[in-house]
Amino acid sequence: MEIQKAHLKNIGIMAEVGTLTVAGPFLDDGEIRGIYIFNVETIEEAEKLTNTDPAIQLGVLAMELHEWYGSAGLMAVNGLHKTLAKKSFTESEN
Repeated sequence: MEIQKAHLKNIGIMAEVGTLTVAGPFLDDGEIRGIYIFNVETIEEAEKLTNTDPAIQLGVLAMELHEWYGSAGLMAVNGLHKTLAKKSFTESEN
């Protein structure tokens, strides 16, 4: 549980500084557990960022890196997330 908390904190930090555009878990319990989409110029920069993750450092998760190009609209995700996200898990849907 502590590793997961540290993992999520690290995700929040990367999102806050703008290097992480999108992140989330896959829900199918497969070998690939989740995805990060970084806002960086090189795969080496992405590797440095993944290596800041405590779950990666401890070998709980492993990262597979691929270069990818997507819509510039993804850059708006973090700002939108802040306005739409629930403040807690107990908050109602209304």
